Amino acid sequence: MSQSFDTSRSLTALEQDNTIIAVIEMSKGKWLVAALIPGLKRQPLKKIDAVAPALLKLLQRWRDEAGRAGHTVQRIAVAGRRRLLAGALVAGARHRGLCHPSLKRSGVREHQRAKTDRLDTELLMRAFLGWLRGEKRHCSMAAIPTFEEEDARRPNRERGTLVGEQTRLINRIKAILARFGVRSFRLSLRQAADRLESIRTAEGTPLPDNTRAELYRFLERLNLVRAQIRAIEQERLRRLAAAPAAANGPHAMVRLLARIIGIGVETADMLVNEMLSRKLRDRRAVARYAGLTGSPDESGNTPRVG
Repeated sequence: MSQSFDTSRSLTALEQDNTIIAVIEMSKGKWLVAALIPGLKRQPLKKIDAVAPALLKLLQRWRDEAGRAGHTVQRIAVAGRRRLLAGALVAGARHRGLCHPSLKRSGVREHQRAKTDRLDTELLMRAFLGWLRGEKRHCSMAAIPTFEEEDARRPNRERGTLVGEQTRLINRIKAILARFGVRSFRLSLRQAADRLESIRTAEGTPLPDNTRAELYRFLERLNLVRAQIRAIEQERLRRLAAAPAAANGPHAMVRLLARIIGIGVETADMLVNEMLSRKLRDRRAVARYAGLTGSPDESGNTPRVG
């Protein structure tokens, strides 16, 4: 799992004479990059294409400029807002961070109604500098998961999406049948589609042809979703069985939690990959996931719309 770090403040001393500090206001097509470069009085602001090579090339150019000004760059600190930033800077930056999404809202902008990318980069730079100096309550960095950690979460999240889709389909089918006074039809039966012909409405008549055809299509989708859910669950059990019993890691934690009464394999897998993997890295994210604290766009019982 990823190495733990304090998301609320930087634990590395900031030496601005050998550190390039850059912040990126990111959009789909363009990135606006602002920087503080040792040895240069100007604070460059550059708009580039939203691709990793352009960002790395710009950082290298600023590094060369700092070298010509007599400063050897030992550290490049970059802050942005998208998961793509992590992949772009794996080879090009000594320190990288994903700023908390509530950072912009927490800035001082009471009397400043204008909102531009330039003003956003100034706010990002102010908060990022405070974080790098070790000052608390400026901003909070989100821990960047590894690709293996991100991939381990996919089965649980995909299953959750499929379960939601299954519930939606069942509710649609029940709503259609309820319009004709049918409330005892059991969708859990394997031969549910075959029993549509025998269904009678409250008046004792068969279901209309178009309604029956629609129900057939809904049942086909429902069977497909259920088959995909079973495939995910069977693959998870296969991987747990194939993992060495004495090995440490996520699989061992899942097996240990699954032994607790009331916690199945599905819940154990969710706890390990969604919560325990974030231990000591992003305690606020864990608390939000468990419902102990509000999300960044909530204030008490009132959601804020950004």
